[in-house]
Amino acid sequence: MFNNKSILITGGTGSFGKKFTETMINNYDPKRIVIFSRGELKQFEMQQQFSQNCMRYFIGDVRDKERLSMAMNGVDYVIHAAALKQVPAAEYNPMECIKTNILGAENVIHAALNNNIQKVIALSTDKAANPINLYGATKLCSDKLFVAANNLAGTKETIFSVVRYGNVVGSRGSVVPFFQKLIDERKEYLPITDKKMTRFWISLQQGVDFVIKNFQRMSGGEIYVPKIPSVRITDLATAMAPDMPQEVIGIRPGEKLHEIMCPMDDSHLTVEFEDHYVILPAIRFRTKKIDNTVNNLLERGYFVKQGFEYSSGTNSHFLSADEILEYNKNQ
Repeated sequence: MFNNKSILITGGTGSFGKKFTETMINNYDPKRIVIFSRGELKQFEMQQQFSQNCMRYFIGDVRDKERLSMAMNGVDYVIHAAALKQVPAAEYNPMECIKTNILGAENVIHAALNNNIQKVIALSTDKAANPINLYGATKLCSDKLFVAANNLAGTKETIFSVVRYGNVVGSRGSVVPFFQKLIDERKEYLPITDKKMTRFWISLQQGVDFVIKNFQRMSGGEIYVPKIPSVRITDLATAMAPDMPQEVIGIRPGEKLHEIMCPMDDSHLTVEFEDHYVILPAIRFRTKKIDNTVNNLLERGYFVKQGFEYSSGTNSHFLSADEILEYNKNQ
């Protein structure tokens, strides 16, 4: 479905954008891949890696609706990956996070509608489920905006969905490169926020592949959640540096002990498929009625039991030390 199509990625110079671009070039024949981001240095560096004829680099900020609308001219699909993501930075700079993650999301929606984009997927995070920090709260707002945008579309053909997943191994800001840096520098210990802490774990390629698959599945309004393993932070530290001491330093501002991707309060809206969950919209769409238990790939799902919750702390699959090292190696 991506052959001879134009795709725009906001925040396209990030880890996701680079891996998505690599996957598109290696497996498809896109007409254009538009990298929309605000950092000229990161765009210059990305151009050294990806300079194919289909590549376009567009400097702009998601806070600028007119610039976004111009960039989306002639585009078929949009992936909204731009966000301010650092939890402590968001706590200390709340309005900056709100401007990018909420107002920027609204700008993406209006630019997509103005340009009759066919499909839009917004990237979310486990921190948007039952949020306790500002970053998660802004991403929950963003998720709600993209779901409700299907009503704004009216008779237009543009549809919007959301993909929500956990910590991406090796991405910027991930604990893995941080631990590796401390190991390489032969520090005295690895800092552990809490010995009980768990996180969902997904590789960058898995995240990209999940987004690509959901472009085929989507009818509009869904929040897609992959079934992925969890890791215990102590197991991660032990796997990476078995002989290195660990020191508990306490949870950072706005940080959770465990992450949730499908909240209990949404269990009446959650459908389970073989390798993923779908959280259905809580609102009704005026222009369409969909059988949410069968998607466009004819995959069939079933509503979960009331009270179901998908949490990293109670997940059925925790990675072993060998599995953790295998994930890290593939980044």
